[in-house]
Amino acid sequence: MKILVIEDELQMLENIQQNLEKEKYLVETAQTCEEAQQKIGVYNYDCILLDIGLPDGNGLELLQYLKSQNLMDAVIIVSAKDSLDDKLKGLELGADDYLPKPFYMAELNARIKAVLRRKNFEGNNTIKLANTEIFPEQRRVKIKNKEVELNRKEFDILMYLVANKERLVRKPSLAEHVWGDNIDQADSFEFIYSQIKNLRKKLKTHHSALNIKAVYGIGYKLVVE
Repeated sequence: MKILVIEDELQMLENIQQNLEKEKYLVETAQTCEEAQQKIGVYNYDCILLDIGLPDGNGLELLQYLKSQNLMDAVIIVSAKDSLDDKLKGLELGADDYLPKPFYMAELNARIKAVLRRKNFEGNNTIKLANTEIFPEQRRVKIKNKEVELNRKEFDILMYLVANKERLVRKPSLAEHVWGDNIDQADSFEFIYSQIKNLRKKLKTHHSALNIKAVYGIGYKLVVE
């Protein structure tokens, strides 16, 4: 899962980033509205953590921009501004949650997980597809009730394909989502093929009903058979 943290206070930004990376999220950051707009315009995120008070504008204006451009991801406002008006306006503009500072990182983690469950998996803690069960929060997979070990990238790829089940996922989108925005510096997508190959092998070995189909030269599609 990929998260964008928009926060101008450097210490807070670093604390949030370190905490979320420990939770195995792929984290990118922005400290201004302009930087955030640039990243959101190019890359896709599962969740955006948005501070209201930014040096070059109001975070609520950025939220309004996201809505106008149909770029709404899961958005949690994380702000020292705890006025009722700000909270109501943020929620009216489409934010999924509002967490006032100061807060415990454990609470932030819980809010993110709850929002992602609602957005991607209809609020479920467990995703069941035929004979395969996925536990997103524990990063575990079971096939026919047997545990299957996946490395971090294999699990992230599987989750992204599951979130886009039956839809074609293009290689650049998959690479950027799992490896981050530095992926545009890569010369090829051979590293994706290697991870996909290993993931397919594990699914097949354990007789999963999930099949990752390649669309030559374009990308992949997860099919439940």
